[in-house]
Amino acid sequence: MALAGTFQEIVDSLPRDWTDLVFDLRIADEDRYVEAAVILAQCNAQGYSRHDWHWRINCAHEFGHAASAQTVHGVLAQLDGAGIAGELALRQVREGRHEVVPMWGRPESVRREFAQRRAQ
Repeated sequence: MALAGTFQEIVDSLPRDWTDLVFDLRIADEDRYVEAAVILAQCNAQGYSRHDWHWRINCAHEFGHAASAQTVHGVLAQLDGAGIAGELALRQVREGRHEVVPMWGRPESVRREFAQRRAQ
């Protein structure tokens, strides 16, 4: 199956509150590594050195420091269109949301009180 199709199946199988995903990608023809790397730069794929897999791709659902699911799907579709076959492996899924409150510079008593109030 095509990379974009595999990716879309994985995303469709996730619950609605998924936050981010981490994929590993390996291409079948290593002679086309540079061509694939240029295409994958659009979604900030991180190359592995001395590893069985070639790239790690971080994907965010609605927010975060990763490429959006639409971007990753489009990049994988470009690889499919260029005839670069490969394999995807889902490594990590994060679900749910977490409130982010800046606590930098606040005393420990404020942090403990905040945690105690949120735990109720």
